[in-house]
Amino acid sequence: MAEKTVPSAEAVVREFWRLMASNDFEAVKAVLADDLVVDWPQSQERIRGADRYARMNAEYPAHGPWRFRINRLVASGDQVVTQVSLGDGVQSAEPVSFFTVAGGRIVRLLEYWPQAYPAPENRRHLTEPA
Repeated sequence: MAEKTVPSAEAVVREFWRLMASNDFEAVKAVLADDLVVDWPQSQERIRGADRYARMNAEYPAHGPWRFRINRLVASGDQVVTQVSLGDGVQSAEPVSFFTVAGGRIVRLLEYWPQAYPAPENRRHLTEPA
């Protein structure tokens, strides 16, 4: 009997973002553990389960299809961190996501959704626009 090859954590997370970009959020469940736990510390929310995560994304108000671009990905063992640009033509964000992968599935996702803010005047003499 042939042994099943389990994809690397990096490959699983790259597939996650590819599936998210399809806007078929049910399809994303292919890389999520059934007992997935997602934490959003800024809003103090937790989502338990692949079904709820898919439903939350499907029900999120959008102005058009979501587009995703991986700007940075760092992987080590079962841990992967991404910084992604995403938007629907009106809304945009750059979440930083910490993934834990086991058995070829994402079991834990911790995401920070930073908000842009104007640079403080008191350091303008030390910085430049990025």
